[in-house]
Amino acid sequence: METSGTATDRRTPLDDLARVVAAEGPFLTAYLTTEGDVENAAQRSELRWKNLRAEAAEAGADEAVLAAVDPLVADAHQWGGCLAAVATTDGLRHLEYGPETRAGDLAVWSSLPRLAQVVEWRQTSPPFVVVLTDRTGADLYAFRREGPDIHRDERGEEASRVKPGGWSQRRFQERAENTWDRNARAVAEAVVRLATQVRARLIVAAGDVRAMQLLREALPDQALDRLDVRDGEVWEGRSIDDVRDDIETVVRATADRDTASLLETWQEERGQADRATDGPEATIDALRRAQVEVLLLHDDPEDRRWAWFGPSPTDLSTDLDAIRAAGVATPREGRLVDVLVRAALGTGADVRIVPAEGGPRDGVGAVLRWSD
Repeated sequence: METSGTATDRRTPLDDLARVVAAEGPFLTAYLTTEGDVENAAQRSELRWKNLRAEAAEAGADEAVLAAVDPLVADAHQWGGCLAAVATTDGLRHLEYGPETRAGDLAVWSSLPRLAQVVEWRQTSPPFVVVLTDRTGADLYAFRREGPDIHRDERGEEASRVKPGGWSQRRFQERAENTWDRNARAVAEAVVRLATQVRARLIVAAGDVRAMQLLREALPDQALDRLDVRDGEVWEGRSIDDVRDDIETVVRATADRDTASLLETWQEERGQADRATDGPEATIDALRRAQVEVLLLHDDPEDRRWAWFGPSPTDLSTDLDAIRAAGVATPREGRLVDVLVRAALGTGADVRIVPAEGGPRDGVGAVLRWSD
């Protein structure tokens, strides 16, 4: 048996979603479009929810479950283009905001929550740190979906070189260089602490050339691997709000590269008939053995494939007789994608939403922790 380390150190934070799927269903999953740039935004959202609410009630959703979502709707447009909520008879299980979804408005009462869209939101906007630095220190910012933005001012000593010609020129220049170096080391330590705190996938940095050189020299390898240096002259004198669009472009590009890199890894492992599965049945078999390191899914809103599952995350099959033969007395049925996500989260695997083109057969595959 061949084993390996982590296929990617760029995991999507999913611990809270694992707790959601571990709860007892059925679940109400609601995705509600919330338009923030229109008049009467709150009223529009409430009208949309009224229609969705009626559909969910007709499908069997309990009034108490629907009532858990009601107070979230009016202000939702202030937080994003879409409200995602999951609730059970025990109350609200999950709340998140993101951009508009491919599927549009949705309210489903089902045996499992529909979380693939939330996973995709998170993988396309991973936590990151921004460093705007000069020779006296830096402004540090951290952004993450699951918590508030963070701003820290890391300022050290000020120093400047004297003009050429003074008898003590060399001594003062050396003193300035030493001061800048101390400042850069202090900034580097602060960057590492902040990146660790928010589990940053990316560190975006800009500053004058000398400040960036010193920062690079002071950062450890694990931070340098995540560092993306921007043109300091372009960003000079601009606030974090001024460069927000530029930063979002960098973050999206990084997320796209991560997906492409993971698919390359999967293709290599599949080509070697090694640590990869291709297609639903082989992937389900690997999930039963908790062998999956990263589950690869193409989430088509029109996908109507179904599977069976039991109490344990490793209880799953597309065959009712097979899951009963495995000892599950009362299997339940769920949408295939949702059953796969539950199994992955319940066994500590990462989940990556991938495009249909260039991905696994029938939109389902995996990179494995070990090969047989």
